[in-house]
Amino acid sequence: MQKRSFLKATAATFVALAASLAHAQTTSIKFQLDWRFEGPSALFLTPAAKGYFKDAKLDVTIDAGNGSGGTVTRVASGAYDMGLADLAALMEFHANNPDAPNKPVAVMMVYNDTPASVMALKKSGIKTPADLSGKKLGAPVFDAGRKAFPIFAKANAVTGFTWTAMDPPLRETMLVRGDVDAITGFTFTSLLNLEARGVKAEDVVVMPYPDFGVKLYGNAIIVSPKLLKENPAAVKAFLSAFTKGVKDVLGNPAAAIADVKARDGIISVDLETRRLKLAIDTVVNSPNARAEGFGQVNGPRLALMASQVSDAFTTKTRINPDAVWSSAYLPPKAELAILLKK
Repeated sequence: MQKRSFLKATAATFVALAASLAHAQTTSIKFQLDWRFEGPSALFLTPAAKGYFKDAKLDVTIDAGNGSGGTVTRVASGAYDMGLADLAALMEFHANNPDAPNKPVAVMMVYNDTPASVMALKKSGIKTPADLSGKKLGAPVFDAGRKAFPIFAKANAVTGFTWTAMDPPLRETMLVRGDVDAITGFTFTSLLNLEARGVKAEDVVVMPYPDFGVKLYGNAIIVSPKLLKENPAAVKAFLSAFTKGVKDVLGNPAAAIADVKARDGIISVDLETRRLKLAIDTVVNSPNARAEGFGQVNGPRLALMASQVSDAFTTKTRINPDAVWSSAYLPPKAELAILLKK
């Protein structure tokens, strides 16, 4: 009897020890998106829902965000380990906080092209960038397109424009009401928001930055230097699991929206499916992305962006592209070959 009790106790101890070791091998990662849960969030929510992060021994928590600037700041503060943020916002943080001890680093490009564009209603008579001279533009002060507009303006000789600031929910409403002549914003966000306000897509003039001389990169996965130093293997595991999930999303965007719906039950499945497909076509599986490879960057293009952002954002110090980007944690190129040929 005593022997049986001893064996039971020993077995229980072994099970508890095994569970403890398994838990110890799992790395917890707090991840913040750049915006609320919308179609493009599927790129992260699908690998989480399919268990790809869990299979990689990662316990990943994904939270919605309220702008790239906030995501960069929260990763820098240590509140989050990783995040998705506009590369220009990360560059600006580096250059304006040269003495900050924990400047995040971008480790994988997700939006190879900036999703920013200028949008106007056709009835305004605006057809080309030249027509924006002397016009009233609208966007939140932290909007990526607004902050990078000096680069767009320089490339297209736009002059004499003025800005009106507003909270994000009012941007498209003010354009529809005629309070502003044009707005800047992410194409897959503002175009569909305009449709939701009764404007047909064919009645909107869209001038995507990449089509008008602005070759900026868009959103990248950023990581705290603490995690990079203490657990580089976890970062590599995250990027590998994420890449696997993105491949699934590219193969079936409509199915991936279910994972977004699971996180935010009030989304419109139809609208967010269209938003995800638009994001895939314009910035994830774009010609530049296919040329450079998913997740990767082109050195000269990155250096040019650093110089342009330094000028446009009038940063305190010049941006060092080598300080904001590292490709050391990317999966092998064969693993990154997930983009579908058009």
